[in-house]
Amino acid sequence: MLVSLPDALRAKQRVFDRTGGLHAAGLFTPAGELITLREDVGRHNAVDKVIGEQLLAGRMPLADHVLQVSGRASFEIVQKAAVAGIPVVSAVSAPSSLAVEAAERFGMTLVGFVREGRCNVYTHPERVTG
Repeated sequence: MLVSLPDALRAKQRVFDRTGGLHAAGLFTPAGELITLREDVGRHNAVDKVIGEQLLAGRMPLADHVLQVSGRASFEIVQKAAVAGIPVVSAVSAPSSLAVEAAERFGMTLVGFVREGRCNVYTHPERVTG
């Protein structure tokens, strides 16, 4: 399911289709169903929009969800996901070393380089199967 998320995210990026210059963050169920997607020029802003929407809707914590981001996984993205209760963060590109350390400390699964049907699981691989 994780390796399908970047394509699912990209397929719904309507503003990116017009501009070619936006990041996206998407919140998914464990089955890979897209709950919400937000775009912004800033990766962190897209994550803020996704989490803020869920907070305003009274859906916190987001313990049974996966956050997929279109770029790198930074410490700040991992931190925001942890505060929201999201146990899995998946990124198309690399995580920073600080993001890996934070995910380990927060008990989160951090996945990077999710592309072409493959991925690297950096922390808490017990949430990822086969």
